[in-house]
Amino acid sequence: MRSDSVIRMVPGFLVWLGVTFVAAAVGAAATVDAGAFYGQLAQPSWAPPSWLFGPVWTVLYLAMGIAAWLVWRTREPGRVRPALALFLAQLVLNGLWSWLFFGWRLGGWAFADIVILWFLIAATGIAFWRVRRAAGWLLLPYLLWVSFALALNYSMWQLNPEILG
Repeated sequence: MRSDSVIRMVPGFLVWLGVTFVAAAVGAAATVDAGAFYGQLAQPSWAPPSWLFGPVWTVLYLAMGIAAWLVWRTREPGRVRPALALFLAQLVLNGLWSWLFFGWRLGGWAFADIVILWFLIAATGIAFWRVRRAAGWLLLPYLLWVSFALALNYSMWQLNPEILG
């Protein structure tokens, strides 16, 4: 790889990681008391411990940022722009979910958000796959985790109507 390519690609990598982790920070701002709140909710038997969410989301956000960067660096505007627009849209819904569920305790709205988020992640994964297969693969664990989170959101909303009304 030529040095001018490296000089151009490193800032792009940092920007896409930065964009992704800004979304993570927006969501995390709503989860300051999430551990205590999560602990007081009636939970299904298959609910994971609260400590698991931070490490899982950190790895997923890292993979998401790398995937976006892989797509961005292909420089095919006709395919890259729509794929990255989908990526940014799902990031917005991702950050919003934490506010809906933990910040504002709106279980139904959080569920609606995560359903739409799931479809946006799937669409993003397909769009990324078409641009760069590795980028599509990097979003698969995210889609699987959100599938699990969707079921957990629904279950906790149903088990806690007085709290997550």
